[in-house]
Formats: sequence, C-alpha cells, structure tokens
Amino acid sequence: MKSVAKHEVPAPGAPDPARRRLLRLGAGAPAALAAAGAATPARGAIRTNARIVIAGSGLGGLAVAHRLSQALEGAKITIVDRKEEHNYQPGYTLVASGVWPMDKVRDRNADYMPPGVNWVRDMVAEFEPAANAVVTTGGQRIEYDFLVVATGLHLDYAQIPGMDVAAIGSNGLASVYPGPQAAQATWAAMQAFAQKGGNAIMTLPATPLKCAGAPLKMTFMLRDRLRQAGTLDKSKVRFQSALGNVFGVKAVNDNVLARWKTLGVDVETNRRLVGIDIGARRATFASPEGEKEELPYDFLHVVPPMRAPDAIRKSELSWKEGPFAAGGWLEVDKATLQHRRFANVFGIGDINGTPRGKTAATVKKSAPIVAANLVSVVAGRKPEASFDGYTSCPLLTREGSAMLIEFDYDGKLTPSLPMIEPLQDSFFAWLLKVRMLKPAYLAVLKGRV
Repeated sequence: MKSVAKHEVPAPGAPDPARRRLLRLGAGAPAALAAAGAATPARGAIRTNARIVIAGSGLGGLAVAHRLSQALEGAKITIVDRKEEHNYQPGYTLVASGVWPMDKVRDRNADYMPPGVNWVRDMVAEFEPAANAVVTTGGQRIEYDFLVVATGLHLDYAQIPGMDVAAIGSNGLASVYPGPQAAQATWAAMQAFAQKGGNAIMTLPATPLKCAGAPLKMTFMLRDRLRQAGTLDKSKVRFQSALGNVFGVKAVNDNVLARWKTLGVDVETNRRLVGIDIGARRATFASPEGEKEELPYDFLHVVPPMRAPDAIRKSELSWKEGPFAAGGWLEVDKATLQHRRFANVFGIGDINGTPRGKTAATVKKSAPIVAANLVSVVAGRKPEASFDGYTSCPLLTREGSAMLIEFDYDGKLTPSLPMIEPLQDSFFAWLLKVRMLKPAYLAVLKGRV
C-alpha cells in the first residue's frame, strides 16, 4: 500500500491551482478561525480570595483555568489531575487513518498550565459537594468555594466481553479512542487490512459519546484506503449501529447514509456489539430483542460504550433521574452549565449531561460561558451567559475532502464559515481539519479566544 505523506496535505492527481492558493492562505487562517466567536474581553479583574478547584486538565479544564486566572485577582485556583501528557484528541482520527504521525497529538501538560495556578498531580476519587470538598486518590482533601468539573468521560470497554485494549493493532482489532498509541496501532491494523482486503466491521454504541463523528470518519477513511490499495473489489465494509441511526442530527444522518449507499457501505441498525473473540476474529452482535449473531471479520473498529467516571457517577453531582442518569453524567443546566442543585459547581466538556456537546468545538464555545458565569457567581450575581449547545464535526469523507458539520442542541445546522457549505465535502474543509484546527485549539486552551 502506498504510504501517505505525514506532514503535507495530500493532493492526489494533477496539481490544482485552487488548492495551492488555499494552502498559501492556510498560514494565516488559524488566527482568523480562532478570532471567530471570540469572547468580549473582561472589563476588569475582580478581586477575590475565592478558592476554586478544577477537576481535570484537558481542553475544558485548562481553558477555564486560563480565563479565571485573567478575570479574578487574588483567587486561589487549583487544578487536580495526574496527567502529565496533553493529547490533542481531535487528531486521533488523523493518526488512525495515516494522515498524521503520532507525535502531532502529544504535548506536555506542564506547558499549558496557567501561571500562578496550583497543580495537584493526582486524581479526584470522591466529590463531596455538600461539604464543598474533593478527596484525591492519594487521600488529600481539598476544600473549595467553587468547583469546575472537567473530568472528561470513561471509555467503558469492560461492557464488551473479550475486548482487550492492549490488543489493538493485532488480529485486525482497531479502536481510535483510547489514546495516541491506540490510534497509531489502529493505523497499522488498517494498513495491513487494506493490503489484502476482506470483511470490515465498524461499530457504534447506544450511549452518548465524544466525537460522535469519529466512527463515521473511520468508515469513510477505511473505504478510501481500500480504494487506494486496489483491494476494494475484494472487500466488504459493514457498519453496525446500536442505535436506529448513525448520527443524531437527521440531516447529517441522511447525507451519510446516502453517501455510503453509493460507496457500497452496508448499514445495519439496532445491532449492539456484545462480545469479541480476538483470536478467532469473530464479533457478536445483539438485537433489542436479545437475538445474537456472530460475524467473522478481518478488521473490526470498536467504539466503546461511554459513561461518566465513577467519581462523578457515584456522587451527588450526577443526574439521579432522566435520560442522563444511566450514564451518571454531571447534572448541569444546559444553558448556563451551572449545576442544577449545587450553585457553586459548574461543568465543562464531555462530562456534562446535556443533549449534545462532547467535542473540542463545544469547549471552544462553552469555556467563555462557564468562566463568565462562574465569575458572576463569585461577584454575587446570577449567571446570565447562555450556551446553545454548539457542536462541530469536521467529517472526513476521503483523503483530501471533508464536510464541516456544525449544529446546536436542537440539531439545527449552524454554519459559521461562508466559504463552506454544510453537507457538501470540500478540500477547504479537509484543509481546515488537517492544518488549521490545532492552532485554534491551542488558542482556546490558553484562554485567548
């Protein structure tokens, strides 16, 4: 199989002047992209001695920490997270499909910590909101006046008997979600499969999940790698969804299904992955009625069920009833992102129990809102900033082409860039994903937009 250039945007075929112009424009585009939707600068820092704990140092936790450190003078801000490596998770699908090398998604967490913030290198094991305290796995008790929950979510591979994360990359087993190493191992499995062809099975669980477009991107890119390798006629690609659709926004779902029909990707719905025999390369799926079927595969992409981490799920901070209770998600108001029962608690990112919003783009739009509302509460005011559920998914459709999907809580498409037509794939949307979004991500991470 032809190797893919790692640092350049692929441009198959004859040179395209329009593409060359876009590439020249790409150098200045990240700043313009980051500026779009930028928050209004604070009128002045508020003096306070408030103790603020932020549980988690991913994009959400660090973005809010930077903003609070700028907006509050004298506040004691503590970040609790043992993670030393900061991963650019939106790049995992690029690594797993051979577009990026693994090192492009790996950075040092220390490089992004705001100055003056206390970093406790441990994990929160218990949340005690009634006592305004958290307890770490090492037994340290940290009291707070305000809490920001930015823990991310838990990949619940344990719900799939026979699954072994350590085996990703071997025996045709793939999964893009666990981290950079798994993404790289997934690319190795994809390469090996594409060279020979065979039966590929792509999966989707029934739970909420981060980057809901990733299973679709992997399907599109796998099919394109087969085409490039010349083994498409020897292969069959099947998508098994545990839901009644493949994407929660109807317009996107219908568009993808129409594309897959043309591309020869078979789709079956209401089929949940309930077991894997890695050595035998067989996967078992169950219907809602409990009927099971075992399918052989040469390549299997596993998307695990997802839920809140135990520390949140078992605490008083989780939803106790309603659609988000089963996953133990954080009970926040979907507009203010303030906890519905504990007014001094806010949530950001994947942990929130809201109708949508588990992407980096969600954090870009919601971090200024969480910070502004928390500052309002510190100042004795009611939170007034409102989040509309903005979510974005640059959906790769083949090498050199993508769709930029943007939508809100209601599933309404909300395009923000006039040069990109929703539901129409383009080289510019690919360029946006491959070249421009990481600089924009870093600007969000540092509280600049």
